[in-house]
Amino acid sequence: MELIAAPMASSGGSGITLLLPLILIVGMIWFMSRTQRKQRQRQADTVAALQPGTKVVTTSGVVGIVEEVDDEYVTLEISEGVLVQFVKAAVGRVVPEDADDHADDHADDHADDTADETVAEAAEEPAKDSVEVPDAGGNKVQDKTKLPPTHTEN
Repeated sequence: MELIAAPMASSGGSGITLLLPLILIVGMIWFMSRTQRKQRQRQADTVAALQPGTKVVTTSGVVGIVEEVDDEYVTLEISEGVLVQFVKAAVGRVVPEDADDHADDHADDHADDTADETVAEAAEEPAKDSVEVPDAGGNKVQDKTKLPPTHTEN
């Protein structure tokens, strides 16, 4: 068997074929930076429009009502009489007042219904993870909850 070394034939690709991946990458970067710029502008507009009495959610998830707005800080009332100062950039979004009131009404109604159903279902069904063991009199007694085996058990 004889191996012959021959130079690899290069494809006669044009310059556009070689530049296409580069053009796609540059386009994706431009699109992503444009989207981020719009998000930053919306955030700046939200922070600039803060007024006392507005209900907001911070980026860390704290819900409060704006009490005071400074150049750098915003003071939120997170509970009755509890005031906390945040950097303005920490305000994530403004909670619409009409949607908040409407959601609270439905949440209370749904929570009551759900709680009643859960209690009724729990009373009807025995615990699924427990083991029933007969005692000396032949009555079935629930044993402790059966847990899945751990890596240390054989």
